[in-house]
Amino acid sequence: MTTKAGVGTSHHHSPTMAGHEAAEKALRNADVSKPDFVFMFATIGYDQDSLLQAVREATGGAPVSGCSGDGTISGDDADESNFSVVVMVIASDELRWHNGLATGLGADSRAVGQQVAQSLSSDLSADAVGLFVFPDGTTVNFDHFFAGLEGNLSSDQFLPIWGGCSADNLTLSQTYQYCDDEVVSDGVAYVLLSGAAQPAWAIGISYLPIGGERTVTRSKDNVIYKIDGKPALEVLQEYLPDSALADNWGRYILTYGLCFEAPSFMKNEEYILRAVMSVNKADGSVTVQTGVSEGTKVWFSSRDKETVAAGLDRMAAQINQELGGDQPKLVLHFDCVARGKIMFRNQEKLANLRRLRQSLGPDAPWAGFYTYGEIGPVSNHNCYHTYTAVVLALS
Repeated sequence: MTTKAGVGTSHHHSPTMAGHEAAEKALRNADVSKPDFVFMFATIGYDQDSLLQAVREATGGAPVSGCSGDGTISGDDADESNFSVVVMVIASDELRWHNGLATGLGADSRAVGQQVAQSLSSDLSADAVGLFVFPDGTTVNFDHFFAGLEGNLSSDQFLPIWGGCSADNLTLSQTYQYCDDEVVSDGVAYVLLSGAAQPAWAIGISYLPIGGERTVTRSKDNVIYKIDGKPALEVLQEYLPDSALADNWGRYILTYGLCFEAPSFMKNEEYILRAVMSVNKADGSVTVQTGVSEGTKVWFSSRDKETVAAGLDRMAAQINQELGGDQPKLVLHFDCVARGKIMFRNQEKLANLRRLRQSLGPDAPWAGFYTYGEIGPVSNHNCYHTYTAVVLALS
């Protein structure tokens, strides 16, 4: 039994030419004429429907899943311009793919999770490898989506979930999700992988707490109203003394966030980070992407370059150990937008990618994108992450 994969990219400004170019390169690199499945990630300068249609035509109508991102990743290269598309084609007699699409995250993320679970119920089997999800990063409530999804999966076994939140080059206005011929917003594209494959993955962090311990004293769902009895916005201003902080939060969103104590199942991490997506000048509240209960301990935090670099070696070592010496047949890489050009100069960013790829699989087909949030399991718990990288290798 064999699995072949190949990756192609394009930066052409014409969506039709870009889609054909990326897909045709991927087919050549995989040495296949008709793939069984296609992943596609692109930035938002393109007409998304035209781009997807071109990829579909070039790949003979093979099933497609993916989304828009803040940039694309292809091996040890990355492009965060408005015109970038990466395509991975896969042909295999040992893997099966079931893809789908659901919309309405902003109105009811839990119901969307339930819908995805129900659509997968007839395809879940003992050889299910894992589930990829690409939700709209501007509308999803992860706590609710995961509750609806995992609470309604018909399988008794743990199903790993990997992926990233679709993005839109930091406009925070409209992201896109792809499934076959469809392009939607406010949705989630997903694909169930089954068959004979060994997955190995690792998660890299890039933040450190830089303030003392504080306590959330008033909150509701994912909105924090008060910390240590003070309006949350006032507490942020203790660390960022900007009188116009509420009006200028966009300049800080990718540099600073809030750390929380990591759950006990995260054996090697002390903290998890949640980005502050918005601040409310009227009531002094801040909004994050997952729920926060009253009494939760919290620390102000910042991104850290050295933590990123050190984490790359740990990630590669962890994946290599899990693969037991086998070479990856393909790699999927979901990296936070805050770990791209906003944090690193271009040559630094590319050097980091090369370092990771050389340690893990210099010849493996490698594709991914820069996200508004990353998804990857920790100790049999599917988790939402921010300011991290989730790297998955299949052998």
